Amino acid sequence: MPFSPASLTALLQTSAFNLWHYRTADSRAVVSAAGYFKTIAASLKAGDLMILQTADAMALVPLRSGAVLGTGVTLDGAVGPVNLLRGATQSFSFGQTASAVVRAILLAPIAAGILAGSSIPVSARITGPIAQVVFSLRDAAGTVLPPVQVVTVQAGVATASFAAPAVGNGYRIRVEDAADPSISGTSGGFSVAPDISFLLLETFARLVSESGDGLTA
Repeated sequence: MPFSPASLTALLQTSAFNLWHYRTADSRAVVSAAGYFKTIAASLKAGDLMILQTADAMALVPLRSGAVLGTGVTLDGAVGPVNLLRGATQSFSFGQTASAVVRAILLAPIAAGILAGSSIPVSARITGPIAQVVFSLRDAAGTVLPPVQVVTVQAGVATASFAAPAVGNGYRIRVEDAADPSISGTSGGFSVAPDISFLLLETFARLVSESGDGLTA
């Protein structure tokens, strides 16, 4: 049978391509022969698609120049429909190894009886991978009294020494990891007292003040 224009329907028309549907009692081989669509070749553009329903097959085929049909994809017919197989193989594994790293700073107690003009020796025991610590002397308000000392840890110990500050109460020593200040230790409050050697002198078994006046009981 020749081409039947009444059996051709435009399903979709765009500026890029058109989608056609054509149903016929002819076989697919007849429809695919050159010149079958020559009467409407001007309407069929290369790149268009056609859903073709023939006597022996149903296929989705592209149109080439000159209204010639391409091979396309057989959806149903004597050759058997196209089989779409999809498979996937996926493997996934996850492993994590973790170990705890302990870091700690233990500040040694501050010696009692700190006198003005003396020094304050401080030391701390270090546990874990801490390379350097920072020692600081602070007053009762928490203000740092310079200088701050950065000390390298040796054999798990860090030591420093501060000159005693002015006479007063509430002083504290703080030590912290130079790389992570959240790891730290702070001493209890301590006082600095006047140096009594500048206040009292012993003269012939009698106590006198710095000015030389005798002290009576």
